[in-house]
Amino acid sequence: MRIFEKDNCAQILERAFAEREKELAAVRAILSDVRARGDAAVFDCERRFDATELTAENFRVSEAEFEEAYREVSPDLLATLKKAIRNIYEYHSRAGRKDSVETHDGRTTGYVVRPVASAGIYAPGGTAPLSSSVLMGVLPAKAAGVKRIVLATPAKGGKIAPLTLVAARECGVSEVYKMGGAQAIAALAYGTQSVKKVDVIAGPGNIYVTLAKKEVYGEVGIDMLAGPSEIMIVADGNANPAYVAADMLSQAEHDVLARAIVVTTDRALAQAIAAEAEAQLARLPRREVAGKSLAASGGIIVVDTLDEAIALVNEVSPEHLELYTAHPEELLPKVESAGAVFLGGYTPEPVGDYFAGPDHILPTSGSAKFFQVLNEDVFTRKMSVISYTREALFADGADIIRLAESEQLGAHANAVAIRMKEDKA
Repeated sequence: MRIFEKDNCAQILERAFAEREKELAAVRAILSDVRARGDAAVFDCERRFDATELTAENFRVSEAEFEEAYREVSPDLLATLKKAIRNIYEYHSRAGRKDSVETHDGRTTGYVVRPVASAGIYAPGGTAPLSSSVLMGVLPAKAAGVKRIVLATPAKGGKIAPLTLVAARECGVSEVYKMGGAQAIAALAYGTQSVKKVDVIAGPGNIYVTLAKKEVYGEVGIDMLAGPSEIMIVADGNANPAYVAADMLSQAEHDVLARAIVVTTDRALAQAIAAEAEAQLARLPRREVAGKSLAASGGIIVVDTLDEAIALVNEVSPEHLELYTAHPEELLPKVESAGAVFLGGYTPEPVGDYFAGPDHILPTSGSAKFFQVLNEDVFTRKMSVISYTREALFADGADIIRLAESEQLGAHANAVAIRMKEDKA
């Protein structure tokens, strides 16, 4: 594990979502093909990339497949899944869909909030089937009031992981399609013979999924452009090095491109964390993936003060931020952007991944500076509402006409002036 000084840590902090020309060209070809040929193009992609033979008859998950999935999930696991669903749904339901309309002096202005009609949720299934991403994608849409929610997830060899299907059904989703990658995003965005297009696409995925979402944005809405997972941990001398190392590895095991960084004011702690990470890594089932991740993008940065640590946090804007200090609540107001913040030594990142309630679909690669965590707002629209009385229009009319004429838009001016003239007549 590499340990950096604050003055030579630029290399480990730099991370941007890089468009790779080869992948982008492949994505554009897939999108174009699916738009032109629909189901047939999706089936071809699934055959090539996932060794899945699809037809119009088995493309959508059947009731029999749902029933089989339930038989393969243990009662204890199902009970745990239900608890997680309750926590997540209740959390996303707190905000509600609140209209804001006010009237003053004959002028009514504001907005009303409406859910989109349909949402497509993408759940990864490549290196590991992530049933938790089903919950985190579907439940905010459900809390927003979306009527039609569609799930797309890869079916390696023709079968979707049982817990993924059970998670979908427990969240109230029955429209599930066996498709992944850019072809799934294309089908959701453009529609095919079997898949009716959606209004918003949400959910994490690999580079092909992310690039595809970027390409179809405008045709549909999207939640964010998410890259490889990342965690940043701010720790002082009170932190337990074993806990910190475990939290680093919890993200490093996702992907060889994942990033895990610790920033600490304690050099002895940095050395202890490095030793713990090596020891724990040797015992992990996914140690090869986690090891490559730490070697390429992991490390510990030693700084003089916690304020310097937070300055680095704000520069990176990490997906996951753990504040593992004696008084983490004092640091939170200084954090300007992060996907999710975890406070204290007993709030490891997996608490948020699975169970607490807040969403785990988060902006990465510094995009927390302008994207937000997936929430019910992604699946709603605010529509402006304006109503003027006769008296209000007369009071403001001259100003409106003057502004319209300044832009040489005579018809705009006339639409107000004609009412004022007729009333005088």
